[in-house]
Amino acid sequence: MTDIKSTKKVKTKIISTSGKAFVSAGFNNTLITITDLDGNTLFSGSSGASGFKGSRKSTPYAAAKAAEDVGHKASIAGMQEVSVFVKGPGTGRNSSIKALKNAGLRITAISDITPIPHNGCRPRKRRRV
Repeated sequence: MTDIKSTKKVKTKIISTSGKAFVSAGFNNTLITITDLDGNTLFSGSSGASGFKGSRKSTPYAAAKAAEDVGHKASIAGMQEVSVFVKGPGTGRNSSIKALKNAGLRITAISDITPIPHNGCRPRKRRRV
């Protein structure tokens, strides 16, 4: 009787040296996603995933910690430069960009992609007196 052992093939990620970093800064949390140039997600994290709970998730320090963790993962994997796209009104906007730079990533561009309504929703009808 022969024993046949199956070996599992380990997939290695091939990561390009440049990518995009999306920072979504809301009032309650800050989400950081690093993608390749095509938009495929490679690394992601948030203030909540970094261990902050409740109202501490919305602080600039929590956003910086989350961005530092994600940026460190990306720089270890071989990513060198990112274009940053910031969205939302939260307090973690600037601190997360600084943290990505401190994590060893070179920032090539910063863009604000916060959605702005050009006319908004139709208002309610006026109240009769």
